[in-house]
Amino acid sequence: MERLESDFPEYFMADPVAIVNVASQRLYVVREGRIQREYPISTSRHGIGNQAGSYRTPLGVHRISQKIGDEAPLGTVFRGRVDTGRIAEIVTDPRRTPEDNITTRILWLEGLEYGINRGEGIDSFSRFIYIHGTDEEGLIGRPASEGCVRMTNRDVIELYDLMPDGSLVVIQ
Repeated sequence: MERLESDFPEYFMADPVAIVNVASQRLYVVREGRIQREYPISTSRHGIGNQAGSYRTPLGVHRISQKIGDEAPLGTVFRGRVDTGRIAEIVTDPRRTPEDNITTRILWLEGLEYGINRGEGIDSFSRFIYIHGTDEEGLIGRPASEGCVRMTNRDVIELYDLMPDGSLVVIQ
């Protein structure tokens, strides 16, 4: 985390901050300079990158632009950020599901760094990069997504409640 503090000192004045560590497949919620929560996650199975259509997880500083799914039941399936009224079967063994559903809660990320995660052809918001629940919980802890940051459904509910709109998310 020292590298982040030196690279982005103005962002560490924000509280709370979520830090997504791609190498460890972990998300840390930092409050008052201390790790408050730690969660296993899954970033892209295609690696890191910012290009539209790459299905990769973009690096850099983001903010939570929109939160979607208030009070939705655990496992609720979203399509185009709309509650479909369906509840997904949550798979806890390490396998892919036919639909690769976005479930329970969505925290839609907006990149804050022009030329890195904001701007034409690389814009995280336009790429629909989210932190969200998944029906493929058995794959959490290893790269498995199509660009987003996946969490277990219970964990994404907790994160959703901890992180206000506008909170910073640093993907490193």
